[in-house]
Amino acid sequence: MELQQGVVGDCASMPALREAALDRGVLNNCGLLAKAARTHGIPVVHAVVSWRADRRGTSTNTPLLAALSKNPEQMLEGTLAVEPITELGDTSGDLLSQRSHGLTPFTGTNLDATLRTLGVTTLLACGVSLNVGVLGLCLTAADLGYEIVLCSDATVALPIQYGEQVIDNTISLLGTVTTSQTVLDHWG
Repeated sequence: MELQQGVVGDCASMPALREAALDRGVLNNCGLLAKAARTHGIPVVHAVVSWRADRRGTSTNTPLLAALSKNPEQMLEGTLAVEPITELGDTSGDLLSQRSHGLTPFTGTNLDATLRTLGVTTLLACGVSLNVGVLGLCLTAADLGYEIVLCSDATVALPIQYGEQVIDNTISLLGTVTTSQTVLDHWG
């Protein structure tokens, strides 16, 4: 989720989140998972945020969205900011679910329909951040009937300790918490 240049890549709007993701190996682990999934024919779907320059259709009803929207370059559609990070490898065959509003990837997007069309029943959740987006992804996915697998080393929050608490006290109640290496070993 939101493994895009404007979030954790070269033009990250929240540098502290990018640094935490780099320091914890999140970007590398997400890249390994994406590449392995493609090798095994497992669909890779990128949930990204992309805004119009005039912000039409983008709600700024939360303090987070209001603050981010003050940057006129924030997540503009058609710019580098909405492109997947390079660590994910060749994404040309992957699917994209874009949202122009809100904080989570299912609400108001084609994500659920796309996953159901692909026959997906289990989501491997990774990306950023556990503060809002990944947590929302897991909650909504559970509500929609998906099985959830979260790789604890392929996601992060700020502060780091908060993310660990979210995993231990919330995500663990919604699905399976594991590591990237365990998933890679399972896929063979």
